[in-house]
Amino acid sequence: MKGKATRPKLIVVVGPTASGKSSLAIALAKRFSGEVISADSRQVYKGLNLGSGKVTKKEMAGVPHHLLDVASPKRTFTASHYANLGRRAITEIIAREKTPIICGGTGFYIRALVDGLVIPETKPNPKLRKMLEKKSVEELYALLKTKDPDRAATIDSKNPRRLIRALEIIDAMGKVPTLKKNPLPYPTLFIGIAKDRDVLKKLVEVRLKKRMRMGMLSEIKRLHAQGLSWKRLESFGLEYRYGALFLQKKLDAKAFTRELTKQILDYSKRQMTWFRPDTRIHWITRSSEAQKLTKAFLK
Repeated sequence: MKGKATRPKLIVVVGPTASGKSSLAIALAKRFSGEVISADSRQVYKGLNLGSGKVTKKEMAGVPHHLLDVASPKRTFTASHYANLGRRAITEIIAREKTPIICGGTGFYIRALVDGLVIPETKPNPKLRKMLEKKSVEELYALLKTKDPDRAATIDSKNPRRLIRALEIIDAMGKVPTLKKNPLPYPTLFIGIAKDRDVLKKLVEVRLKKRMRMGMLSEIKRLHAQGLSWKRLESFGLEYRYGALFLQKKLDAKAFTRELTKQILDYSKRQMTWFRPDTRIHWITRSSEAQKLTKAFLK
């Protein structure tokens, strides 16, 4: 490196689903010599493209992206796996004298990586899982609310896989785990995209129509043909859950669109419940604000 070495810095872009996080992260990366690290719990899986909103090669506009397509959808991928891979990606990006830009809506993944949450490694409990799998998602969620209200406030309440895992960890430890921290040693700028509720609803509706036109249901059908059970597809939540239910004829077209739109908006509420209390986040409504914040931060 020529001249005086500067201390590496990180940028984190967060916000509710459909708010435009990816396009903002790419714009910042192009202007400030960055590379993007995805923080999305479904985009890590190979083949989950349209339903997860995975950025395309064309949309990347030449900006390198990391932690996309790093796991088989047939296997479990945890926040610990994400944090380990994310730290490795950050080290590699910094070695290239680029700025790591972490972008996504999975708040728990971001905290696991940036704040270094030390997540307890508890082995699966087949006996407990078998018992919990007999319960409905409503029963699982009610049980988690009783045992760990904080986790219940941010978890996908319609995702049985995550609900069961949260309950499994509590059972293994005999209590709600207190997560220790080992934060990354870099100054970090947090940028959050704020969207009016009505605007976000319109964005969600337009995006869903676009994904349907592009073949989202065909993608889900193909994943099922490749060996993913309907149950496994449903466990990925939102588009995959309701798409799988529709393809099994458990929902008609009208109910599919109505219920999925509602669940996506409910999910965006949970995302904001997670992000809002974090005082490090600078909330913006225009891309120019993010450009200004980033320029001052990287000086």
